[in-house]
Amino acid sequence: MPVRIRLARIGRKNVARFRIVAADGRMKRDGRLLDTLGTYDPQARPKAFTIDVKRMAQWIKQGAQPSETVANLLRQERFFEKMEAMEKGLDPATLAIARLPERKRKAKVFKKAKKADAKAAPAAAPAAAPAAAA
Repeated sequence: MPVRIRLARIGRKNVARFRIVAADGRMKRDGRLLDTLGTYDPQARPKAFTIDVKRMAQWIKQGAQPSETVANLLRQERFFEKMEAMEKGLDPATLAIARLPERKRKAKVFKKAKKADAKAAPAAAPAAAPAAAA
């Protein structure tokens, strides 16, 4: 039974919220789960992400594989550094390991704006050509 650590959606329509769960890899996204490990709210600013570090470490030591999204969230939370500290006998709550900042993303450029710019550029070029010829 391959255990996956993944997201299970709990939010209503257009308001996405997720639980981070340990579940059998063959089950549905929101199907039967083995354990709830935390929560994730992508619409909050900054994005809200909480996990139970000890239970998450326990599942990973037992061989559970995090999904790509959960692995990215754990990296941002610096979970693996906290897990190493726990193995050395330190308490993760007392460590001064701060969360990494959210990555900056480029603003989306819509195709309609590009088409309008493309139509305006050829119209300006012929007007400049006769002035240059004279």
